[in-house]
Amino acid sequence: MSKSVIITCAPTGGIHTPTMSEHLPITPSQIAAASIEAAEAGAAIIHLHARNPENGKPDPRPDLFMEFLPRIKQSCNAVLNVSTGGGLGMTREERLLAATKASPEMASLNVGSMNFGIFPMLEKYSNWKHSWEPEFLEMTRDFIFRNTFADIEYTVKELGEGHGTKFEFECYDLGHLYNLAWIVDQGWVKPPFFVQMVFGILGGVGPDLDNLMHMHTIANKLFGNDYEWSVLAAGRHQMPFTTQSALLGGNLRVGMEDSLFIGPGEKAVSSAQQVRKIRSIIENLGLKVATADEARERLGLKGGDKVTF
Repeated sequence: MSKSVIITCAPTGGIHTPTMSEHLPITPSQIAAASIEAAEAGAAIIHLHARNPENGKPDPRPDLFMEFLPRIKQSCNAVLNVSTGGGLGMTREERLLAATKASPEMASLNVGSMNFGIFPMLEKYSNWKHSWEPEFLEMTRDFIFRNTFADIEYTVKELGEGHGTKFEFECYDLGHLYNLAWIVDQGWVKPPFFVQMVFGILGGVGPDLDNLMHMHTIANKLFGNDYEWSVLAAGRHQMPFTTQSALLGGNLRVGMEDSLFIGPGEKAVSSAQQVRKIRSIIENLGLKVATADEARERLGLKGGDKVTF
């Protein structure tokens, strides 16, 4: 019998989404509303970044997170996943500020350094709401998204051992799976592991379904029955890749962090719209969508009553 599909939603946009859509939530109130709507639409996990409410720039300040985390928790049962990816150029310590303050059930963790090239977006847009946006994109032409083994060890020990937080391990390439396997061998993290395979970012693995199949095969060899896997894909690849993941018995992530569109040339009006679309696809394929409590049980999470917000 197939497992139900865990839907993660990333409604806020993070390190690779400037504010090119008027529908992207910016303020804490907007982020809270977008997250609650996504949870009501069927997302079991909400992956969260914060933004400066005045200009939309990614912002690591814990006080901003604490303006929306309690409001979301009070209004829905979703697992709240606090990003440690932060914004490109943030220090390791800055990236962990919010998560160490909130002590969430789950946090994201990138498990490899990489070229993170989002500068090609400069060719697609010409009207910018804020001056930092084209500068931010151009910076990635000569930028390495740092996630060294020392950074990873620091994060898993600060959050995992210190707070009982479990991780969404973001793997942008095949080598990242092997990095995670090495981390597991060190005893730094315990199963079940939640592996998020990321496709379509320049510098990471390309959006080819053969790559998805191969990464799934290798993950099975490395982690056996000790992991849950999920897929996200950037831009126009979002829906095809997440659908394929569900068909293969995996889980998936959608949201405006990964794509600003709901269909060809049509902007999504909310991340919840994307959740509703993929949920409809899943259910029409005869699959079920997991509840937040089912996700907690399968991922071995500590529970929403053990966070600090």
